[in-house]
Amino acid sequence: MSRTRAHVFVSGRVQGVYYRATTRERAQQRGVDGWVRNLDDGRVEAVFEGPDDDVDAMVEFCREGSERANVTDVEVEYGDPESLDGFEVRW
Repeated sequence: MSRTRAHVFVSGRVQGVYYRATTRERAQQRGVDGWVRNLDDGRVEAVFEGPDDDVDAMVEFCREGSERANVTDVEVEYGDPESLDGFEVRW
């Protein structure tokens, strides 16, 4: 099974709307490793590692986000996995 890594930057109304918590829940449901955090400029940054299909599903989730989010842009950079273990919200 092929594994990949996606490094994602999400813009819009994505802070204070449970975006990180919802992202963590979805990633854990899919067994995707990585992390998510708020950035000082108002964006959310996340890294997803796992099977190609599951990582792609997480990138697609980022385009909509949590129920209260309003995503305006998603930037994605793909690369080789770095063997992350588990999924966490970083502060």
